[in-house]
Amino acid sequence: MSIISRRTAAGIAVAALAAGIVEPAQAADKLDSGDTAWMLASTLLVLMMTVPGVALFYGGMVRKKNVLATIMQSFAVCCLATLVWMVIGYSLAFGGEGPFIGGFDQVLLAGLGVGSLSGTIPESVFMTFQMTFAIITPALITGAVAERMKFSALMVFLGLWLIVVYAPVCHWVWGSGGFLGSAGVLDFAGGTVVHINSGVAALVACLVLGKRIGYGRENLAPHNLVLTVIGASLLWVGWFGFNAGSELAADGNAGMAMAVTQIATAAAALSWMAAEWFTRGRPSVLGIASGAVAGLVAITPASGFVLPGGALVIGIAAGLACYLAVMWLKQKLGYDDSLDVFGVHGVGGIVGAILTGVFAAEAVGGTPGLLEGNGGQIGLQLYGIGVTIVYCAIVTFILIKLLDLTMGVRVEEDQEREGLDIALHGESVT
Repeated sequence: MSIISRRTAAGIAVAALAAGIVEPAQAADKLDSGDTAWMLASTLLVLMMTVPGVALFYGGMVRKKNVLATIMQSFAVCCLATLVWMVIGYSLAFGGEGPFIGGFDQVLLAGLGVGSLSGTIPESVFMTFQMTFAIITPALITGAVAERMKFSALMVFLGLWLIVVYAPVCHWVWGSGGFLGSAGVLDFAGGTVVHINSGVAALVACLVLGKRIGYGRENLAPHNLVLTVIGASLLWVGWFGFNAGSELAADGNAGMAMAVTQIATAAAALSWMAAEWFTRGRPSVLGIASGAVAGLVAITPASGFVLPGGALVIGIAAGLACYLAVMWLKQKLGYDDSLDVFGVHGVGGIVGAILTGVFAAEAVGGTPGLLEGNGGQIGLQLYGIGVTIVYCAIVTFILIKLLDLTMGVRVEEDQEREGLDIALHGESVT
């Protein structure tokens, strides 16, 4: 689909249905069983990215005394985000038309029935597919505050964050009438909505919480990289649902999104590995896994707009940029982003969003980029990045400071030293 993405078109269809402009019976004739089958599979793939993907990826990178608490965060956020999306999130993102917010027409999924459609798929499938995006985005944030944030405060923070940050930004980019999407900002599968959003929130949260006890002095190395590689592998496989599924159809554009996702991921993994090998003398397992995730992040906004050559460059650039962010920028600035959420998701999302404006091919997504003579697309991409960063940073800071003043956000020092598995959940892996 040219000019606007199928996701945006689906949002328009949902808004029209909610407003009573299109009757379910009229829309039912457009149902496509092939598209529906692909989207059912894609939804399961994206859900797998959080549980077990992120859970294992993060769980392996923390110390042994915090592994259950870290996995618990991903599992609990999956449950929390599901209900927040069902009650209010979906309505705010897709339940109406407007520049800043959807509306309240579909609170508690009002009007969602067997016959209601979103394009060529049932609206129930579209809603659940979008729910899996709302699940993984806050789950990513947990990596920045791992090993030191209260579980109760985390749940309250992420529930509120989904409502006041994620849902509005989702509408701005993909919803009917959203001002970023209407302006021409390109984000096929979540470079701004998911990765820049979660990366910036993660950076703000870890700055407010402060560093872990012993950061820079004690050994805080991962306890089980086997879990981390398994998690990264699940993320890689699941990401095909994330990117190719965002076409919302089983067609050639979905096939191209799948191809460029694989190419960029492999390129980023190898470029991170090469950079680490050159600067540190040996390649690490954690490095190549982190590089792969960086490539997945960076190709996300571009996956429905670029050709394989562009994906190759995006992957190489993402691996190098995220390596520098993790190995140099974090040390230079001195912040403790426990599992490098900002360095991989924030920086990777920014790199991918900018390079989407460079390599976008009119033959793929309907919008040319810089290399095809549309230099203005770079400005639009920077506009989308800037708006997302500013809004997310300000609102996230306000939320977490308010929670810190009211219920406290950090565990006690003795709890942190003991480990969150025992201190917060009364369990351990031994």
